[in-house]
Amino acid sequence: MWCADQWKDYRLLDASTGERLERWGKYILIRPDPQIIWESDKTHPAWKRADAIYHRSQKGGGGWVKNKLPESWNIGYGELTFMLKPMGFKHTGLFPEQAANWDWFGELIRRAGRPIKVLNLFAYTGGATVAAAKAGAAVCHVDAAKGMVAQAKENARLSGLADAPIRYIVDDCRKFIEREIRRGNRYDAIIMDPPSYGRGPSGEVWKLEECIDEFVALAAQVLSDKPLFFLINSYTTGLSPLTMAYLLELRVRARYGGRCEAGELALPVEASGSFLPCGASARWQAEGADAR
Repeated sequence: MWCADQWKDYRLLDASTGERLERWGKYILIRPDPQIIWESDKTHPAWKRADAIYHRSQKGGGGWVKNKLPESWNIGYGELTFMLKPMGFKHTGLFPEQAANWDWFGELIRRAGRPIKVLNLFAYTGGATVAAAKAGAAVCHVDAAKGMVAQAKENARLSGLADAPIRYIVDDCRKFIEREIRRGNRYDAIIMDPPSYGRGPSGEVWKLEECIDEFVALAAQVLSDKPLFFLINSYTTGLSPLTMAYLLELRVRARYGGRCEAGELALPVEASGSFLPCGASARWQAEGADAR
């Protein structure tokens, strides 16, 4: 388990009956989470003073109710600053559990002793992009959603990285990698957070369980001769961390050596002292590269 327990501006206050009670900066949010199958006594006073609640509709989808939130606001993580925006399907534009991965690969980059080029695929609003750039890497940020890339640029600016070597690409990740292979461009590290389901620009269906092995093999072709790390994240129920690590064993470790590890990402729950599972990650890192 990798726990993101270094936050100051974010807190998971309580978790009960399918809902998270969270503090994002000075705002209290209640959001659904299917992992929370238990019931607590809900004695935390913040349950009664939430600034916004996301309710799912029985017909599908959902929306924010009792919304006292501004259009956007900022929170910080160490030297990083992120803009938050309430979005559809309960999101805020940031996954706080990923801070455990930011800390891991940030230390690898700082200790590498050489320039590191990072490719961030399905890069969303750029949490990993900003963390890698702050550690000193040059980053290529790729996402098919123009709005998410715009928010990533704003997160970089807020973190003092407006002039950092970050290349922003609005494109289908698979098509981008295929072009990079033809161009001969190479990267020292790859980060990917692929969706569970989606459609490509020509209507191609993407199902993670069916496509991830081929995609990892394709992405591995743009690794440099001395890669530093490869990180896969997944929020797909049923795709275990060990399954993703097996892919890295086959597609990366078999060629470059090093080691693979897998685990659940988690957030500490203040009310209970326990941990909420929030997704899965598999990591490969080169021999001799150690962030611990």
